[in-house]
Amino acid sequence: VQLQASGGGLVQAGGSLRLSCAASGRSVSSYGMGWFRQAPGKEREFVAAISWRGGYTYFADSVKGRFTVAMNSAKDTVYLQMNSLKPGDTAVYYCAASSKLYARSEDECDYWGQGTQVTVSS
Repeated sequence: VQLQASGGGLVQAGGSLRLSCAASGRSVSSYGMGWFRQAPGKEREFVAAISWRGGYTYFADSVKGRFTVAMNSAKDTVYLQMNSLKPGDTAVYYCAASSKLYARSEDECDYWGQGTQVTVSS
């Protein structure tokens, strides 16, 4: 499967963005999907995950209550809705696919998208 992430940009603190991860080559509902991010000078970290067929979601504590994740199987796309953004959310965001139920760690991920930059200004 090939993954294409998009939707990043510059937003003020408190604002919202919606990231998209479009899959091609195989149905996105065949995979556990995850979102990760990497801030400058930091290691890549888990953000959110949605299970195979979209039944379950899982979030990092740092984004819980602010971010949601959804899967549109008809469009083979996974979305990360980010609300109440903070400067600390600034990072390159990556989507990933796993043959396991969830993509909650890098070790679980088999495929990666190219990343999309999110910048939150104070």
